[in-house]
Amino acid sequence: MTEKKLKYQQKDNRKVIIAGSIIATFIAITPYLFYLYEGVPNRAVWNTFIYTFNSEIYENVQVVVWTLTGKIIPLLFLTVWFFTCRHWWYHALLVPIAMYCYQIISFSLSNTHFFDEFELIHMIPFIAIIIPSIYLIRARIFNRLNSVDKSIQELEDELRVKPKNIWGILNQYF
Repeated sequence: MTEKKLKYQQKDNRKVIIAGSIIATFIAITPYLFYLYEGVPNRAVWNTFIYTFNSEIYENVQVVVWTLTGKIIPLLFLTVWFFTCRHWWYHALLVPIAMYCYQIISFSLSNTHFFDEFELIHMIPFIAIIIPSIYLIRARIFNRLNSVDKSIQELEDELRVKPKNIWGILNQYF
């Protein structure tokens, strides 16, 4: 291996280690993130130096923050899983990601207590796109598996696109 390739590989390894360390640290501190609601006051109005939050629907601000952390933390877990998953079915993770996004938006904009009630109806068009695309990927893998003497891992690697930077990763999914 040439010295130039070795330096490039070491630089690439550092990026992987730094990104992995950030993800591992985030996962390790999530139990503390679940308890963020205990840091907010147990009353209906919360005055901060930036804004004043008035919990009109719920009895206190703690309930609002508790509900939001119960939606945001799983959304963050699913997002990390989506961007780090190496399997052919990772697009299926878009369905619960979209569901949590919809729940957070509807909770933020709702004027009632029943913000989680009808999200499945709104998810049907999204699911109607994701499920067939996953099936087509699966069919493509098993078609190649039956016609070529390769393992499933080799086929997954063949179908996977490997972008070089964060914009490439985002462009790959959207």
